[in-house]
Amino acid sequence: MSDYGGGRPMARYIRHACAFCTLLLAALLVNAARVQVVQSRLYDDNPANRRPTIARYGQPRGDIVVDGEPVTGSVDTGEQLRYERAYRNGPLYAPVTGFASQTYGTTFLEHAADGVLSGTDPMLSPLPLWNDMTHKPAPAGNLVTTLNRHAQEAAYRGLAGRKGAVAAIEPATGRILALVTSPSYDPGQLSGNGEAVASAWERLNHDPEKPMLNRAVRQTYPPGSTFKVVTAAAALDAGAVMDVDEPTDSPEPYRLPGTTTRLTNEADGCRDASLRTAFEWSCNTVFAKLGVDVGVTNMVATAQAFGFDDTTLRIPFSAATSTFDPHVDRAQLALSSIGQYNTRATPLQMAMVASAVADGGQLRSPYLVERTTRHTGETVAGSGAHPVRQVMNPATAVRLKELMTDVVREGTGGRAAIPGAVVGGKTGTAQHGVGNSGVPYAWFISWAQAKDALEPQVAVAVVVEDASANRGEISGGGDAAPIARDVMRAVLGK
Repeated sequence: MSDYGGGRPMARYIRHACAFCTLLLAALLVNAARVQVVQSRLYDDNPANRRPTIARYGQPRGDIVVDGEPVTGSVDTGEQLRYERAYRNGPLYAPVTGFASQTYGTTFLEHAADGVLSGTDPMLSPLPLWNDMTHKPAPAGNLVTTLNRHAQEAAYRGLAGRKGAVAAIEPATGRILALVTSPSYDPGQLSGNGEAVASAWERLNHDPEKPMLNRAVRQTYPPGSTFKVVTAAAALDAGAVMDVDEPTDSPEPYRLPGTTTRLTNEADGCRDASLRTAFEWSCNTVFAKLGVDVGVTNMVATAQAFGFDDTTLRIPFSAATSTFDPHVDRAQLALSSIGQYNTRATPLQMAMVASAVADGGQLRSPYLVERTTRHTGETVAGSGAHPVRQVMNPATAVRLKELMTDVVREGTGGRAAIPGAVVGGKTGTAQHGVGNSGVPYAWFISWAQAKDALEPQVAVAVVVEDASANRGEISGGGDAAPIARDVMRAVLGK
């Protein structure tokens, strides 16, 4: 009996011990969950924790695709940071891909789509919560671009190492067909983490030619006479010009309002010229006076409709803001209206100007990514909605198409002509430097339509910084127009 009676407290102790052990186990599980779930981000972001970095480079990076072919890849180094980024034709596509470096991070598409390309984007996994718990990324996805490989190659060949840039857009959609900057660099030189990478970084950043500068979207230039397309649109929309063939009552030289400064022309026959003649031969005096006649309010409104002063443009990486100064007096407005004073534009912006003319006055937001896919090729996301706005009256766009066609057929843009196609263009010579002493930037913007096509298929902007023309010549027709022609021919298949 005593043994039986003594077993009751023993059983109670066992039950208490079991309950205590259960409580300890529960506390351990709760703490593990707290560490792994609640505080996981804190540990992930700790600089001393290398596991996320090791995991990030533990699988091949997704590809950036052009015309069905990847222009990127991954190299298995066998090291702790196992996979390094590789590039095919790196200098050709650098302004699009950017770089993905184990040391210096990412830029351009490599940065904007890093989640997809690294496999960390939740939409790539059917079980994102499980992946988050295990810290294991899904297989990396791919990025399909809008680029036309032949147009990209034509632009790169045309620049031939000279400082400058090319942007080409499909007017009806906003798809970016080419985006080239020169001189360029090989982003693969920055992929790893060794001494060679650090040396390449120092060399590229101190190169006076700035090969890492994306001149197509991150550099603004005075657009010179190519901006006269915008001024002409404002004048026609505001009714400052009713008939493109009527005299414009423009003196030569033109005295800037409120000053003694006289504006002259490089071409002859600009006195009292019609808008058609002034556009064809790029008469500064006519367009400066037109800008003043239209007024600051209407000029600013038209410029902003084309995309100037837009700080939100992303393609999907950000573009530098093109500017048209709204705080000007009448003399400054005159200069602004011919693409001088504080007027600045990226090549992408000027391609947008040509695109709006080509598409009946409608401007579609440019974009560079067609869709993202899983590694199996299954589409995860399309390009999304792209806003469209009416920049000018459709009738104004029709007139501007006529004027731009005349420039190529009879005026300063003859070297952009393509047999079997209708081509419209506008040359530009942007003076710069102290006292305009620098060699002018050569500009050409244009659009092209095959004669059997229903609508223009491509709009292009080209700028060449170190143009071969002497100061004062209309160099856009000689230096930039042939490059635009070759890009347009590549798109048209001519």
